[in-house]
Amino acid sequence: MARAATTSDAFNAIAEPQRRDILALLRAGERPVTHLARELGMSQPQASKHLRVLREVGLVRVREAGKQRLYELDARGLRPIHEWVGGFERFWNESFDRLDTYVQELKETRQED
Repeated sequence: MARAATTSDAFNAIAEPQRRDILALLRAGERPVTHLARELGMSQPQASKHLRVLREVGLVRVREAGKQRLYELDARGLRPIHEWVGGFERFWNESFDRLDTYVQELKETRQED
Protein backbone atom coordinates (compact mmCIF):
# COMPACT_ATOMS: atom_id res chain seq x y z
CA MET A 1 0.00 0.00 0.00
CA ALA A 2 1.38 3.42 -0.92
CA ARG A 3 2.36 5.62 1.98
CA ALA A 4 1.15 9.18 2.11
CA ALA A 5 3.97 11.65 1.67
CA THR A 6 5.06 12.97 5.04
CA THR A 7 7.00 15.76 3.37
CA SER A 8 6.71 17.27 -0.04
CA ASP A 9 10.16 16.47 -1.42
CA ALA A 10 11.72 14.07 -3.87
CA PHE A 11 13.77 12.35 -1.15
CA ASN A 12 10.63 11.11 0.58
CA ALA A 13 9.01 10.13 -2.69
CA ILE A 14 11.86 7.90 -3.84
CA ALA A 15 12.25 6.31 -0.41
CA GLU A 16 9.51 3.93 -1.53
CA PRO A 17 10.97 1.18 -3.80
CA GLN A 18 7.82 0.90 -5.91
CA ARG A 19 8.03 4.61 -6.73
CA ARG A 20 11.62 4.16 -7.86
CA ASP A 21 10.42 1.29 -10.05
CA ILE A 22 7.77 3.55 -11.58
CA LEU A 23 10.38 6.21 -12.33
CA ALA A 24 12.62 3.58 -13.93
CA LEU A 25 9.79 2.49 -16.23
CA LEU A 26 9.00 6.08 -17.14
CA ARG A 27 12.59 6.65 -18.33
CA ALA A 28 11.55 4.84 -21.52
CA GLY A 29 8.67 7.26 -22.13
CA GLU A 30 5.18 8.07 -21.04
CA ARG A 31 2.85 5.29 -19.94
CA PRO A 32 -0.76 4.95 -18.78
CA VAL A 33 -1.30 3.90 -15.17
CA THR A 34 -2.69 0.53 -16.29
CA HIS A 35 0.59 -0.31 -18.04
CA LEU A 36 2.64 0.70 -15.02
CA ALA A 37 0.45 -1.31 -12.67
CA ARG A 38 0.66 -4.40 -14.89
CA GLU A 39 4.45 -4.13 -15.32
CA LEU A 40 4.98 -3.79 -11.57
CA GLY A 41 2.41 -6.36 -10.49
CA MET A 42 0.29 -3.96 -8.47
CA SER A 43 -3.31 -2.85 -8.60
CA GLN A 44 -4.30 0.23 -10.59
CA PRO A 45 -5.40 2.11 -7.44
CA GLN A 46 -2.05 1.34 -5.78
CA ALA A 47 -0.13 2.59 -8.83
CA SER A 48 -2.32 5.70 -8.94
CA LYS A 49 -1.49 6.50 -5.31
CA HIS A 50 2.24 6.22 -6.02
CA LEU A 51 1.87 8.38 -9.12
CA ARG A 52 0.00 11.01 -7.13
CA VAL A 53 2.92 11.29 -4.68
CA LEU A 54 5.41 11.47 -7.55
CA ARG A 55 3.32 14.13 -9.28
CA GLU A 56 2.98 16.21 -6.10
CA VAL A 57 6.77 16.40 -5.66
CA GLY A 58 7.40 17.21 -9.32
CA LEU A 59 8.89 13.92 -10.51
CA VAL A 60 6.05 13.03 -12.86
CA ARG A 61 3.87 14.97 -15.30
CA VAL A 62 0.50 13.81 -16.54
CA ARG A 63 -1.45 14.60 -19.69
CA GLU A 64 -4.88 13.62 -20.89
CA ALA A 65 -5.06 11.50 -24.03
CA GLY A 66 -8.69 10.69 -24.68
CA LYS A 67 -9.91 8.63 -21.75
CA GLN A 68 -6.38 7.85 -20.61
CA ARG A 69 -3.99 9.78 -18.45
CA LEU A 70 -0.41 9.37 -19.61
CA TYR A 71 2.39 9.76 -17.08
CA GLU A 72 5.86 10.99 -17.97
CA LEU A 73 9.08 11.34 -15.99
CA ASP A 74 10.09 14.89 -15.09
CA ALA A 75 13.72 14.34 -14.14
CA ARG A 76 14.21 17.99 -13.20
CA GLY A 77 12.68 17.08 -9.85
CA LEU A 78 15.60 14.74 -9.22
CA ARG A 79 18.13 17.61 -9.21
CA PRO A 80 18.23 17.97 -5.39
CA ILE A 81 18.95 14.24 -5.06
CA HIS A 82 21.60 14.36 -7.78
CA GLU A 83 23.30 17.30 -6.09
CA TRP A 84 23.21 15.64 -2.69
CA VAL A 85 24.57 12.33 -3.97
CA GLY A 86 27.19 14.19 -6.00
CA GLY A 87 28.62 15.46 -2.73
CA PHE A 88 29.79 11.91 -2.03
CA GLU A 89 31.69 11.63 -5.30
CA ARG A 90 34.99 12.72 -3.71
CA PHE A 91 34.58 10.06 -1.01
CA TRP A 92 34.03 7.30 -3.57
CA ASN A 93 36.84 8.48 -5.84
CA GLU A 94 39.28 8.50 -2.92
CA SER A 95 38.08 5.05 -1.79
CA PHE A 96 38.57 3.60 -5.26
CA ASP A 97 41.98 5.23 -5.54
CA ARG A 98 43.04 3.60 -2.23
CA LEU A 99 41.67 0.26 -3.43
CA ASP A 100 43.58 0.57 -6.71
CA THR A 101 46.79 1.34 -4.82
CA TYR A 102 46.24 -1.67 -2.57
CA VAL A 103 45.62 -3.98 -5.53
CA GLN A 104 48.77 -2.73 -7.26
CA GLU A 105 50.79 -3.35 -4.09
CA LEU A 106 49.39 -6.89 -3.88
CA LYS A 107 50.34 -7.56 -7.51
CA GLU A 108 53.87 -6.30 -6.90
CA THR A 109 54.21 -8.42 -3.75
CA ARG A 110 53.09 -11.56 -5.59
CA GLN A 111 55.49 -10.90 -8.45
CA GLU A 112 58.37 -10.69 -6.00
CA ASP A 113 57.53 -14.11 -4.48
